[in-house]
Amino acid sequence: MTKTDLDQAHDQILHIFNSIYPMSEELENGIRQHSKITTFNKKAHLLEFNEINQSIYFILKGCVRIYYLNDEGEEHTSWLLTEGELAISVYSFYSQQKSFEAIEALENCVTLELPYPALFVLYQQHLEFNFIGRYLTEQYYIRSESKANSLRMLSAKERYDELVLRKSHLLKRIPLGYIASYLGITQSTLSRIRSKN
Repeated sequence: MTKTDLDQAHDQILHIFNSIYPMSEELENGIRQHSKITTFNKKAHLLEFNEINQSIYFILKGCVRIYYLNDEGEEHTSWLLTEGELAISVYSFYSQQKSFEAIEALENCVTLELPYPALFVLYQQHLEFNFIGRYLTEQYYIRSESKANSLRMLSAKERYDELVLRKSHLLKRIPLGYIASYLGITQSTLSRIRSKN
């Protein structure tokens, strides 16, 4: 990665942050100083099971999944994330405890990485960054609650239709097995739904 690449990456994330809440030049410089570009090859892990999540990753290019293992050792995909989204194990990052989730790159990925200590330095030094952090946290919990409600209240077809409506690009980029797991259905059920659409 060249300095130009890093500058473009910073410009991209700063644009997103400024759309949430206007930032001072000092905060922008702090983010530039404390973050770095990190690349991950397809199938590489940003976070392994039982590892402490030490950084937030802002996805600049690529796609990742967050998944966990059930009691039988089967994988379940809880999040599918692409450009402009945050890859993080919320529990592990904010508690600095070992993660019960893993984060895997499904494509070659470029991320802007902000370590845990740097995030809290920025929170302490720049009040406006707390507004941005609160907004991003609220959005995470809204999405999490929405997904939980979808699994509880919608049929398998309704969940698929909602995915098509809101994130149809995922269907072209992500293996159907992971899509099915994310929707809480089997791959054969997903295939039947898709064949009828």
